[in-house]
Amino acid sequence: METRVAIIGIIVSNPEQISQLNEILHEYGEYIIGRMGIPYKEKKIHIISVAIDAPQNIINALSGKIGRLKGISAKTAYSDKIFPNK
Repeated sequence: METRVAIIGIIVSNPEQISQLNEILHEYGEYIIGRMGIPYKEKKIHIISVAIDAPQNIINALSGKIGRLKGISAKTAYSDKIFPNK
């Protein structure tokens, strides 16, 4: 199956949901290239960036699961290029 590279930008305003977020990210770990988290103490939020290489439906499923968590928002930016099987 063809894959795409994408970045999922995540804003966590409810720290009680972080463990659920980490469980979801672990579930999709085989597709994750890397992630970076930045605590923004002044605003009491966390900013997380996740780079992923996966089929389109997997990226959509991951982003959707994250976005359904209360107090967490997620947006995805996709590469233009589609890659053949890994």
